[in-house]
Amino acid sequence: MTASFSPIEAATAIADDLLFPTALVTDTSDAIPAGHLARLAAAGLYGLFGPQRAGGLAADPATGWRVVETLAAGCLATTFVWIQHHSALRAVVDSTTLELREQRLAGMCRGDWRAGIAVAGIRPGAAGVSARRVAGGWLLTGTVPWVTGWGMIDIILTAAHAPEGTILWTLVDATVSPTLSVERLHLVAVQASATVVVSFQDHFVAAERTTSIERYDDWAERDARRLRNNGSLALGVTARCCALIGPSPLDEQLVACRHDLDRAATTAAEDLPAARAAASALAVRAAADLVVATGSRSVIVDQHPQRLAREAAFLLVFASRPSIRTNLRQRLEENP
Repeated sequence: MTASFSPIEAATAIADDLLFPTALVTDTSDAIPAGHLARLAAAGLYGLFGPQRAGGLAADPATGWRVVETLAAGCLATTFVWIQHHSALRAVVDSTTLELREQRLAGMCRGDWRAGIAVAGIRPGAAGVSARRVAGGWLLTGTVPWVTGWGMIDIILTAAHAPEGTILWTLVDATVSPTLSVERLHLVAVQASATVVVSFQDHFVAAERTTSIERYDDWAERDARRLRNNGSLALGVTARCCALIGPSPLDEQLVACRHDLDRAATTAAEDLPAARAAASALAVRAAADLVVATGSRSVIVDQHPQRLAREAAFLLVFASRPSIRTNLRQRLEENP
């Protein structure tokens, strides 16, 4: 990342000039406009967390969090598709498969090779996807209930239960085949994200597509440390509500909520679930305030308040964890 280039400034320009002005149209579309994702790629934001040696921006966490928030304030649906690429990018950066890094990392940083994730279902007791080793690679069988960006992504970072209680992480081509099928989900918000259920039936993935094999506990510990990133989605929705409402106490609450998330992520990871819950609750309050402040126009489908209210509801459950859900329910019950 050069001294003259600011990812936050780039994100602000994209959000203000492109994403927010078209957010209502995107909200009713079946897919994110190709130009939105191309603009993010042209600005280098697919490589936001990628290493400079591969053409990435090597952004520090704080910068990354603000970029996510800024883009989410422009269009949550677009940001929702784009943000999931970075989990796969990190997996390739950290991959034990050297060939994978050499062949794919630069293209992923440029946004030439775009990724989604298939993680749901790897917790203990969940059916999810199982992996069976065969000559030359693995066979995947099972269902992932949530994969975002279908038709807009090239690969899926897929987690599967592997032998001896481990998790296999592999890059699967996002292509329907006799052994890979999809079913479109219809969501209350971010419908343009083209989120699907993916089912595998003895689907072959070559060994060189493996990014890593690890113990579940190692993944869970890493996952807990990365809860901060998705909190920026709720902050973005809140920020847009604040901008549309005008000066109000919500402005200070947004600053305080952002500070609490940052502090928890950097110095007190045990506080992250509560901070994430607070961010989601704030987005709901901000959206409700905007609806009331705007009046009856809020429930017309070509107005932003109804869109933001649906997005705030969506973020009550997206990327949640039991600890976040418990904190959130307590918060909502105490402040009806």
